[in-house]
Amino acid sequence: MSAQDILRTHPRPLIADVAVLARCLDECGACEATCTICADACLGEDEVRDLVRCIRLCLDCADACNGTLRILGRQTDPHPPSQLNTLEACLAACRACADECELHAHHHAHCRLCAEECRRCERACEELRSALTAL
Repeated sequence: MSAQDILRTHPRPLIADVAVLARCLDECGACEATCTICADACLGEDEVRDLVRCIRLCLDCADACNGTLRILGRQTDPHPPSQLNTLEACLAACRACADECELHAHHHAHCRLCAEECRRCERACEELRSALTAL
């Protein structure tokens, strides 16, 4: 099920177009899972010492995505400054994680996949940020 399915049932007006909001929420959920798995996979690698920063940034990104999903998923009496700050934090975490995972992508498929997901989440968050600041 996409977030769009449940968002359409919400009795309050949504903070943005349902498709834009749902894409961001769905990507945040996928990115959280991907980053968590990538961090764990990094821990399983032989050269784990070389991946400490990657692990850290994956975990930070997973947490930022989780917070964004939770805060932006709430549509009742929204607080726009908190929503925008949350999106900004998620964007920064996705960029940092993608940049770091791209450094390891040639050796580790999990880092390549994680970087790709972080970039998708980054684009979805940017699209929602644009929609929110246009209001």
